[in-house]
Amino acid sequence: MVPTRNPTALLVSGATILLGVFAHPREDKAFWKRSLSPPVYSRQQDCISPEPVETVTDRLNTLLNSSGPGYILPLCQNATYRLTAPLLYTAENQEISTVGYPIGDERATLLVDGFWNYTNGHSIAVQGTCIGCNNIKLRNVQINGARNGRGPIQGGGNIEFGGPNANQLIEYVNTYDPRSWTCLHVAEGVLNCTNVVIQNNEIGPCGTDAFQSWADGVSLSCRNSVVRDNWIDSATDGGIVVFGSPGSLIQNNTIWIEDNTLLGGINVVDYDPFNGDFTNTIVENNTIIGGFATDQSTDAQDANLGYNNETAIIKMGLAVGNRVWFGDKFGRNRNFGGIVRNNRLTGAFGWGVAVSGTRDFVVENNEIVGNATFIGFRGVNCSMTEALPSPEPFLYDSNGTDSTVIPSNYPDVRLDGALLCITSPDGGDYWPRGGSPYGNPDKDEAGAEAKGLGWDWVSHLVF
Repeated sequence: MVPTRNPTALLVSGATILLGVFAHPREDKAFWKRSLSPPVYSRQQDCISPEPVETVTDRLNTLLNSSGPGYILPLCQNATYRLTAPLLYTAENQEISTVGYPIGDERATLLVDGFWNYTNGHSIAVQGTCIGCNNIKLRNVQINGARNGRGPIQGGGNIEFGGPNANQLIEYVNTYDPRSWTCLHVAEGVLNCTNVVIQNNEIGPCGTDAFQSWADGVSLSCRNSVVRDNWIDSATDGGIVVFGSPGSLIQNNTIWIEDNTLLGGINVVDYDPFNGDFTNTIVENNTIIGGFATDQSTDAQDANLGYNNETAIIKMGLAVGNRVWFGDKFGRNRNFGGIVRNNRLTGAFGWGVAVSGTRDFVVENNEIVGNATFIGFRGVNCSMTEALPSPEPFLYDSNGTDSTVIPSNYPDVRLDGALLCITSPDGGDYWPRGGSPYGNPDKDEAGAEAKGLGWDWVSHLVF
């Protein structure tokens, strides 16, 4: 169990300090230098000017409101649109995109710039939740939520899609710094949202790791949807949070941290709003990268471990089941029907894979690869009367997992409460060395398949 904090109380899972190196350090921050060819679409080359600034929000919304189904709102390359209210889709098959569909910094930027104070105000850049907003698209734009270091406000994310609709698409979008709780939210409607595709996006940073100032990367609450091939950098609540979303596929995403602690890499924890239904929701082939040492190795003694300037870790790489996140809030109710398999984790974590609060789940073939450590203290928000397990690569609680396929060598550990109260050490050489991907890796260095990662994994554990 994790003891209270004192100079000798840090628990590092020494048996699972896995020594390996990244063949290619990540220094290139240009994600779209990847040899990734977007689809080519024919379209008009005219675009809507962001000037005059005072009228741009009204002009853009008037076009969306008056142009009907199938309208493409053409934004100018290398332009910034200072929005004082959300852009509202109003009909099916509408699209907001940058002329020419660029995939780099020349994409138009939607800047959230409306009034806000310390509790509420303007937080949404684009909203596609209207009745009849089927088949709408958001493509090839950048969205700056402009929180600028302040605390979060009540409201929606930078992107609000979903609702009572089907077949929406978000691709080649760079969304970051939301004023509220998420960079990208797909809402469930009345549990009738279906078939949203979120692919090839750059997401983050999202929120800060100050208490209750967190934000998600992707918040998915929609049936039969796909979240794939996204790069999620420095989210602070959940990298990807799956709210039930039965029938959905979460695949080939890369999630990593730089300066902030992340509560959960991929979270399959929320009982609401689908009453725990994760039937045929599959989380597979994702890569989750925790903190790495930020100091330079000076001798053989610290060749494998060092300190991290911001003490950044991911508390849970894969959080599976409502009890690991919410404790006994939902009683005997379980999340059910999901599959979590073939994911890879490296770097510094509290726990790699934590499972409790599930029924009829499958958790298998998830790997710890490269350099990894499992570290943490009992934090100030931990109950002194509840048992808290030591940091480990994997754990589950048999009292909270019913009819769940769990690898035989996962430790069975009693969980009295949630695991979120753990805190990272505030110094010391506990972080593994390696190639944390500062900026987005080139495709040659980070393909979707494990063999295409371009990382020479020296050792790994598979469970």
